[in-house]
Amino acid sequence: MVCLGVFSVIGGLGLLGALPAHAEVPTIGAIAPGFTLPDQNGKVWRLQDLRGQWVVLYFYPKNDTPGCTQEACQFRDDLHALTALNAQVVGVSVDDSASHKKFADKYHLPFPLLADQDAAVARSYGALSDLLVAKFAKRYTFLIDPQGKIVKAYLQVDTSRHSKEIVDDLTRLVQAKK
Repeated sequence: MVCLGVFSVIGGLGLLGALPAHAEVPTIGAIAPGFTLPDQNGKVWRLQDLRGQWVVLYFYPKNDTPGCTQEACQFRDDLHALTALNAQVVGVSVDDSASHKKFADKYHLPFPLLADQDAAVARSYGALSDLLVAKFAKRYTFLIDPQGKIVKAYLQVDTSRHSKEIVDDLTRLVQAKK
């Protein structure tokens, strides 16, 4: 009986292989999927309200974990350069607003962390890992231009240099538009 129970659990986990490895990631040049989500302070953010500026929309798995902390703090440290390029940094995970608040306060993060608790936004960007028993955002970033189009997708992120990579790419894009 115990063996059958273990087999059932293992067999059930086999269903994970049936889930798509990558949901559809929006294509470069496409209008970025819209969203309306609360941040760590309860303020509601809508992507359409950010038109007219660049948006660095980064998805991350979990507040206060080593890689997510490193990535967020790098964005914090490079925020002046990003702001000078007319960019708004926006973090998104499936954590709730209270968890975002603790994370933002602990590391003095001066940009919005949006609570995508039902994972709909992460799913719409192909940035959702759904393990049936747990959902979390993949570490993906989308660079969205002032007209709301996706100009670059970062699907393999090195947290130690990602913010610098965004600053460099954004600098080139802004200069190319002049």
